[in-house]
Amino acid sequence: MKEIDLVRNHEKSLPFLQQLEEESGQKVGRCYQCMKCTGGCPFHFTMDYAPNMIMRMLQEGLVDEVLESYTIHTCATCATCTARCPRNIDIAKVMDTLRVMAYRQGFYGKGKNMYVFHRAFLNSIKKHGRLYETGLALGLNFGTGRLFQDIDLGLPMLGKGKLSLVPHDIKGRDEVRRLFDYAGKIGE
Repeated sequence: MKEIDLVRNHEKSLPFLQQLEEESGQKVGRCYQCMKCTGGCPFHFTMDYAPNMIMRMLQEGLVDEVLESYTIHTCATCATCTARCPRNIDIAKVMDTLRVMAYRQGFYGKGKNMYVFHRAFLNSIKKHGRLYETGLALGLNFGTGRLFQDIDLGLPMLGKGKLSLVPHDIKGRDEVRRLFDYAGKIGE
């Protein structure tokens, strides 16, 4: 039986789709819109476009709209969509690859605050070997420009000893840092 590929020949988007398929190892043109991915997605309610819509938008060459969407940032990469796909497309891998490609190209769109959160979270882990909650909150607030966001929650937590002003480093934080360095090398 002949393989069906639903990607339209859009001059502008074709190089992007080829790169997406190369990096993810998935052919988005194989999706025939059965909607099983969307039907099983536990985070569908948080997305501006359902997973099947993202796949169709890619097929139609709407690359900028996909990269600016909130969907690629709210996907939890739980792989429910992947498990349900009758075409064996790893949709979670496509979403993850789209997120990386969007960051690489400077597309933060509606997911800018999520990007700031991810950077602050990972920097905390890299530096201390564990999460430094106060540093995460401060990094998120400075990064988003909302300096006093949730201060009404943070101050009582500091007073009760639930948050610390000083980070606590783990013993093996050098190993954690080496893991980050290694991941950075293979990710390039």
